[in-house]
Amino acid sequence: MAKLYFYYSTMNAGKTTVLLQSAYNYLERGMRPLLISPAIDDRAGKGVIRSRVGIEQPALAVGGDDDLFELVHDALASGNIHCVLTDESQFLTREQVYQLTEIVDRLKIPVLAFGLRTDFRGELFEGSQFLLAWADELRELKTICHTGSKATMVVRVDENGYAVTDGAQVEIGGNDRYVPVSRREFKLVFYGGKKVRDFEPVQTETQRNLLGN
Repeated sequence: MAKLYFYYSTMNAGKTTVLLQSAYNYLERGMRPLLISPAIDDRAGKGVIRSRVGIEQPALAVGGDDDLFELVHDALASGNIHCVLTDESQFLTREQVYQLTEIVDRLKIPVLAFGLRTDFRGELFEGSQFLLAWADELRELKTICHTGSKATMVVRVDENGYAVTDGAQVEIGGNDRYVPVSRREFKLVFYGGKKVRDFEPVQTETQRNLLGN
């Protein structure tokens, strides 16, 4: 039975790595996954999903007006699709999340959606709100705050290391702009004006080799 899964977390929990591994698992078994990425996130290039460890796969880039059900339905003309995987799913609209449910319910294709739960203000993204409401299964991917506690939120930081408290909800960026933190730390830096602790991600030897460092 096909289901809609929502894999959610804060930043740097390995969402994209899990997505790409899941896609590889299908490919390894001779199956066809269809990868979808919002066109607004072009850090790796439009229509490319790339993880922090350097692995990547081409994806179908979609805008806010695209009908995901119709795109998948049309793609079936070139062969069976065994799974749909969507990256940065927090950027989807309410209508597009509904379309994901239609892919599951009408086309009988499982959908794995990956994304952030909340934005830099601690508020739900539109896509995440309706994925939390409509997904058949919710799966949290965990990471840690620099304090050692579980990170459940994210802060947007300025050039001086302080939390940004206003601005557009969507501002594409990586480790230089966003830091995963616990709820307690979020309150201290967002409402209390505390400087975010200097955060320099540590690369493993494998990551350095993959990235050519």
